[in-house]
Amino acid sequence: MTIAHRDGPVTAQRAGDSRSRAAVAADAAARFFAAYRRHDIEAMAEMCTDTAEFSYVPYEVWGKQRVLRGDGMVGTVGKTIWTGLINSFPDLFNEVHDIDANDAGDVLVRCDIGGTQQLAWGFAEPCGGAFREPHLFILRVDEDGRIGSVRAYWDGAGINRRLGHLEVD
Repeated sequence: MTIAHRDGPVTAQRAGDSRSRAAVAADAAARFFAAYRRHDIEAMAEMCTDTAEFSYVPYEVWGKQRVLRGDGMVGTVGKTIWTGLINSFPDLFNEVHDIDANDAGDVLVRCDIGGTQQLAWGFAEPCGGAFREPHLFILRVDEDGRIGSVRAYWDGAGINRRLGHLEVD
């Protein structure tokens, strides 16, 4: 995995280090995605502040009386979505291509996420389909290396096609 920053590669950061905030933020993102690869949802959540915001922009599940969107807090909506993904795709993986951070604590993570479906996900019934889809994550990391915001973008229609769910609303 390459961790890229506009000033070159970064290495591990721990509290009390004198490295830049960009380095702290990039390290936090790298540790977050390492926990995601291990399917360690509790570790992912613990890397976030208690009030960390969560937004998976393309995520929608239509019900009879309401639409559920992937917006809320990491401790509630985020953990629920991550748990559902890992349950539905037990081999869920992420491959980080690069991490770019700045001294304001903004982090961009370009990665692929994928897996083979074993349980229903949204309206996609399990038929053994697999997906691998580029994702862009935008994280906001504080001075202490805690994530205060997780936002992600991907092509949800592309994932549905790969899983065999072709219904259009």
